[in-house]
Amino acid sequence: MKWQKKESGNFEDRRGMSGGGKALIGGGLIGIVVLLLQMFGGETGQTIGNIIQQTQGTETQTEETQTRELSAEEIELGEFSKSCFVYNNETWAKIFQENNMDFEEPGMVIFDDGVNTACGSATSASGPFYCPGDKKIYMDLRFFEELKTRFGAEGGDFAIAYVIAHEMGHHLQTIMGTSGKVRQLQQSKSETEANKLSVCLELQADFYAGVWAHYNKNLLEEGDIEEALSAAHAVGDDAIQSKIQGQVTPDSFTHGTSEQRMYWFKKGYNSGDIKQGDTFSALLD
Repeated sequence: MKWQKKESGNFEDRRGMSGGGKALIGGGLIGIVVLLLQMFGGETGQTIGNIIQQTQGTETQTEETQTRELSAEEIELGEFSKSCFVYNNETWAKIFQENNMDFEEPGMVIFDDGVNTACGSATSASGPFYCPGDKKIYMDLRFFEELKTRFGAEGGDFAIAYVIAHEMGHHLQTIMGTSGKVRQLQQSKSETEANKLSVCLELQADFYAGVWAHYNKNLLEEGDIEEALSAAHAVGDDAIQSKIQGQVTPDSFTHGTSEQRMYWFKKGYNSGDIKQGDTFSALLD
């Protein structure tokens, strides 16, 4: 991906610091696997809260202090993530203006090990997530190495760009009221039906990521879209369950199959039209 360094007052780099306040102990590959099955790329809140309840007794009080220096590679990766975040904000501010809507810029935090959010405390095991409580995207960039080595996603910077754009999609759903309506509907549904609604949310976020890529074709290099599709394939519910459990249980899907995730990303990328992202009508009718 072709990119230039950009600055944002809403971007925080907390890497190299110990997790401040109450940080959940745990993480690593096993924790990532468990949470991938539940929430990769998702909007969190209730999910993190449930995890906290399940892991009570493993909390520790820490002060947020500088513990190590970042490497040159880590610094470069942080700058890239910040620039992708800014490109997303610029793109969606333009799209919202074109559609007579008001855009509210989110925040973004990159961190190591543990982080406090308005949705609760989380570890790196959470994977990338968006917290509607403080309207911030949270990400431990080391996750992408796990995604490549364990789940077979292609490497490359555009896999990171895709995930940031996906999390931005959850922010769009929050400020447009989609997420709130879905959460209300889920309260009166069975677990299977509630899961289907979650899949619709996730696939719509993939669609929005594709729309963002459409508007930023000037930044793309050969192989970038393939990197995004590879990441989308790797985090499909069926791919993860097959890899980890050895079997697939569709009723438990919360994020969509690999094929669905790639389809909706490509639909957003090819159309560039936010009005074509009604995953709910397409999947529930």
